[in-house]
Amino acid sequence: MKVVFHASAGPDLAGRLFRLPGLDVSVCREDDTDALFRLLPNCDVLWHVLQRCTAEMIAAAPGLKLIQKIGVGVNTIDLEAAKQRGIPVCNLPGTNARAVAELALGLMLSVLRRIASFDRGLRAGTWTDVAMQDGLGELGGRTVGLVGFGAIPRILAPILAAMGCRVIYTARTRVDDPVAAYRTLDQLLVEADVVSLHLPLVPETEHVIDAEALGRMKPGAILINTGRGGLVDPAALVAALSSGRIAGAGLDVFETEPLPAGDPVLLLPNVVVTPHVGWLTTGTFDRSFLLAAENCRRVASGDPLLNRVI
Repeated sequence: MKVVFHASAGPDLAGRLFRLPGLDVSVCREDDTDALFRLLPNCDVLWHVLQRCTAEMIAAAPGLKLIQKIGVGVNTIDLEAAKQRGIPVCNLPGTNARAVAELALGLMLSVLRRIASFDRGLRAGTWTDVAMQDGLGELGGRTVGLVGFGAIPRILAPILAAMGCRVIYTARTRVDDPVAAYRTLDQLLVEADVVSLHLPLVPETEHVIDAEALGRMKPGAILINTGRGGLVDPAALVAALSSGRIAGAGLDVFETEPLPAGDPVLLLPNVVVTPHVGWLTTGTFDRSFLLAAENCRRVASGDPLLNRVI
């Protein structure tokens, strides 16, 4: 079965892909459109990562039997085009949960302790900057609000509690949790010292954190987003960070990706940014490839697919 892995792969990752039994995997960089359209006509399965899967791509693959998201969010796939062709789309919920949870925790600590600023200063020859010591905070003793309560925040909640945090959450479905207490979104924004976003991007959640929501957050609170960039109104966030309405932000995802050079958020000293790599660990890939390969086997045998979206 011919599989196109539409993402860059270093030597270690490529080796893992090429060793998958029963699969003929071709690696195609996200920016190599010519190579992609050479591979698609003979492609049986597309393993989609972050670069958009368009109707044009789907049309160029007459033998396509499956679009497999290596990850969770399918907002970057033209689902209607896949549906019209009768091509199933599957995702891999939970495979990246630990990786994203750990980066979310890392961003919380990085913003509170200004790790990126100290790193830049030391590389520039400044051993210490007394002014930067103002406002340095600890995570322990703070209230952390988790917006969404799926696999990622459920990993985070007990870790945060063990560090001495008070944990609250909001979600469509209220659950009994041993460490996290339920709040409405409005209540969470008012109470939390740290607001961490863990929602899918759907019409109902687009810009759920807008100027009004940022205005309800506690003065001095920080925002963490490892979910989707479109959950946050970027102009409103820049305004809140610039004015000091909120103290800082840790962002792994952005409304426009790749983030353009010179974007206003990059000019703010109270922001820590990473380029949508929360999911990116060898552990995530090992778990993902195991399930993605199983779905390839199921496509070939006609068995029901795992985690089918459409």
